[in-house]
Amino acid sequence: MNAITKVIGTIATSLLVCMNTLNAQNTYMTESGLSIASNSKEVKACKTPRDGFYDRYLHKEKMPLPYDYVHEKDVFWEKRVWREVDTREKMNHVFVSPHGPLITTIMDAAKEGDITLYSTWDDQFKQALTQDEIQGLMSSRDTVTIFDPTSLNDTAIVVYNEMNWEDIQKYRIKEVWFFDEETSSLGVRILGIAPIINRYSDNGDLMNSGPMFWAYYPELRKTFAQTEAFNPMNDGARLSWDDIFEARLFSSYVIKENNIHDRRIKDYTTNGVNALLESERIQSEIFNFEHDLWSY
Repeated sequence: MNAITKVIGTIATSLLVCMNTLNAQNTYMTESGLSIASNSKEVKACKTPRDGFYDRYLHKEKMPLPYDYVHEKDVFWEKRVWREVDTREKMNHVFVSPHGPLITTIMDAAKEGDITLYSTWDDQFKQALTQDEIQGLMSSRDTVTIFDPTSLNDTAIVVYNEMNWEDIQKYRIKEVWFFDEETSSLGVRILGIAPIINRYSDNGDLMNSGPMFWAYYPELRKTFAQTEAFNPMNDGARLSWDDIFEARLFSSYVIKENNIHDRRIKDYTTNGVNALLESERIQSEIFNFEHDLWSY
């Protein structure tokens, strides 16, 4: 029995060594992500080299934290406001960071069909855009005339210009502030986001600016939660776009509150200073409402 056991052990060891040798000959994975075939002595790139020393995948599995359920009877006060985020402010540079501007995150999700974009005819998310309309937002079509010196004829050629995300310097946010009796707390829910694009003439002069589309924020939250945004404080702990919006890690100013005439602040103020003061008044009104509910 001892002899038989030794023979079986020897055979098993030999098989294990052979299998490990074959695997080592077929493929050897280096730390940089390159596949080396030792039998052919050729280096083949099986995937893009990793820009780092470990795999980053946790953000792709992240899900947005669901909101607490709010019943209509528990909301006895709310105020709907519109605000704008100016990406030229230092705190808002993350919105236009070359590492991944916000507009590319939204447009990529729209191209994949993960979210729906809505027309700017109103801000109530009533008219959805088709894929052709979305593609039209991402590029513009121009006709260029080229002179052929051989035939002495002019030829018209259609040229497609890709959207320049640097032309988007502001984002408009539609949100609702409310007081929940159930939790005795003031809360805010973002309803929609609209990028504001600058439109230029053929001479390069600024003609006007306006929203490109409206995106429904609750539908965006999953995409935002799984997309990293630049964190200037720590490269190892990247923020997500959902973190930025839910933690209010941006600077903004109010441009409109819900009113009977449906006017924006600029429609009834005379200059920029008065508009800024009115924006501060609306924001202070929200803060004072919660403050006045308590007695000290």
